Amino acid sequence: MDGIIGTIATAAGMFAGTNIDDIIVLTVLFLSSRASGAPRAWQIWAGQYAGIGVLVAASVVAALGLRIVPDDRVGLLGLVPFALGVRGLVSAIRARGSGQDASPAVASGPIAVAGVTIANGADNISVYTPVLRTIGTGATAVTIAVFVAGVALWCLAGSWLGSHRRIIEIVERYGQWIVPAVFMAIGGLIVIGSGVLVKIF
Repeated sequence: MDGIIGTIATAAGMFAGTNIDDIIVLTVLFLSSRASGAPRAWQIWAGQYAGIGVLVAASVVAALGLRIVPDDRVGLLGLVPFALGVRGLVSAIRARGSGQDASPAVASGPIAVAGVTIANGADNISVYTPVLRTIGTGATAVTIAVFVAGVALWCLAGSWLGSHRRIIEIVERYGQWIVPAVFMAIGGLIVIGSGVLVKIF
């Protein structure tokens, strides 16, 4: 029993530690959903589960000794949220020029949400891989189950944080600028923090 409890505690700590920044992303997505209707709540949940699923699958594959993406290029995934932010900003500028209201949404479906989740958690693979390499099949199954529960908890937390009326009013008014800016900042921090630009240039 101690072994299972220890595995659960380790998995919970590992999930929380590597995904704490996802709370910000999920909050922004749920705020956007409430302010503009896009992405829908189920799309956020589906995208988050798909994104975390891809990260865990990649970690399992890496734990078996295979590499999908070279370690020194993982940071380039930060270009995904950055590009979504740029697209949202361009849409806002065009809408303002034509006198129309712009939607603050930059991730309009589960695939885009999954892409942001993967990009934001690409460095998770370097944490999950050595752990999954050293534990058995049973402990891996328990760890994945904890991650499944963790995603639900994270989505509920993001939904709760994104449900405050005053914040929603601000997003409804300025969201076409705030949401793209947040996504561009997240993408920029991922790319710069990974040091991939220094390695390339």
